Amino acid sequence: MYAIVEIQGQQFKAEAGKKLFVHHVAEAESGSKAEFDKVLLIDNDGTIQVGTPTIEGAKVIGEYGSHIRGEKVIVFHKKRRKGYRKRNGHRQDFTEVFVKEIVL
Repeated sequence: MYAIVEIQGQQFKAEAGKKLFVHHVAEAESGSKAEFDKVLLIDNDGTIQVGTPTIEGAKVIGEYGSHIRGEKVIVFHKKRRKGYRKRNGHRQDFTEVFVKEIVL
């Protein structure tokens, strides 16, 4: 059983017992409960239920984990023959979410 859930404007495939890395949630404390009610799709052993746009009464229950930082991404701009080079780095902050169960 899995669900497609929207968390902070992004869609994730949530399965019980799995771990998700979502964009940084500032108010999340490690070990606190997380509930996401914007469930867009549920696959229950081959029976697919699609919401319009969400499924009423369905939610994904989980627990917030630690705050971590992603891999460094190098952004490099260059204009050839002009002597223009610009290098910038970025590391995205993520929050770990442990999915406990999917409620229909």
